[in-house]
Amino acid sequence: MTALEGGDPAAASRLAQLKMEHRDLDAAIEALRATLSSDQLQLARLKRRKLRLRDEISELEDQLVPDIIA
Repeated sequence: MTALEGGDPAAASRLAQLKMEHRDLDAAIEALRATLSSDQLQLARLKRRKLRLRDEISELEDQLVPDIIA
């Protein structure tokens, strides 16, 4: 059993949702970069959103996974 299985199901569901959104943003950023006339402002906004999601994911993972001192 993993730490996520024994934790809060709502938080685990939220974590999965955030990870999926993070992957989707990654794909959107790559698609925007591939276009010849990429909008730099839009690209910067997507990157900032992706960083905020990464921080939120890390925070949620820290809450779900207990600190075990070995």
